[in-house]
Amino acid sequence: MRVAVVGATGMVGEVMLQVLAERNFPVTELIPVASEKSVGKEIEFKGTKYKVVGLQTAVEMRPDIALFSAGGETSLEWAPKFAEVGTTVIDNSSAWRMDPTKKLIVPEINASELTKEDKIIANPNCSTIQMVLVLAPLHKKYKIKRVIVSTYQSITGTGVKAVQQLENEYVGIQGEMAYKYQIHRNAIPQCDSFEENGYTKEEMKLVRETQKIIGDKTIAVTATAIRIPVVGGHSEAVNVEFANDFNVSEIRDILHHTDGVVVQDNTDTYTYPMPLFAQGKDEVFVGRIRRDESQPNSLNMWIVADNLRKGAATNTIQIAEYLVANKLV
Repeated sequence: MRVAVVGATGMVGEVMLQVLAERNFPVTELIPVASEKSVGKEIEFKGTKYKVVGLQTAVEMRPDIALFSAGGETSLEWAPKFAEVGTTVIDNSSAWRMDPTKKLIVPEINASELTKEDKIIANPNCSTIQMVLVLAPLHKKYKIKRVIVSTYQSITGTGVKAVQQLENEYVGIQGEMAYKYQIHRNAIPQCDSFEENGYTKEEMKLVRETQKIIGDKTIAVTATAIRIPVVGGHSEAVNVEFANDFNVSEIRDILHHTDGVVVQDNTDTYTYPMPLFAQGKDEVFVGRIRRDESQPNSLNMWIVADNLRKGAATNTIQIAEYLVANKLV
């Protein structure tokens, strides 16, 4: 299994390499790929050093799978070139997510949609993945009418530059700014750029991707995405209105038996999800599960996950694992 990691020197790319090693993915040859300025650098994977190559060289090496984490423009230009030589691309950017000809996959929910013909597969947005993993089994049981979500997103979602900004601000150093404002001791109500409707791209990803992954365009979603000075993962306050009534203990039981979800919900022991404890873990954590007493058939939840792992690298590699296990590559 020849595996290319496109964007291998970036924040998500580095986590991809880590997760590939941890999960013992059957890599027979690793092809680390990055921009021209990184070509020739060495990276280590499972005790072996590999030289970083450029995109054209990687295409010519015809990997079986290419894991992309190099931005939308790179994906739009290069994913089809890899696909043309028979490589299956799993792309982390937003480039292909809403393309009606491409599958948008969270393996626990809809991996069964994949076929050998799918040569470019989209990995959803980090904040969407953790939310839909919790929502999907509840939708099957109670049918979701509406979702209101407010996100509290880690600066790692922006990248290395944002982490450096926060670290500089901790110690009072004036450096390069990833955001228009200070992030230390602050909350910035903007993740990504604004669309014409006044919502950010991040907020609209939560709307559009949720409907596509769950496969129901009637689910109404409205979102507010906020950047906070945290590194461990994204947190979400999620309010869900169902068509049918529910029992809260049954909700907990359903989620307890959902693959990839961990219920942390005991107010007596102050047990609830937090990015501090989600960091470095692959699961999605859910707690503060309680009925919304202001609205019929409605529920409040708090959902947390490491955005670099299940929100990006781990989900991508789980897709690759499904492809290998089902002989689709």
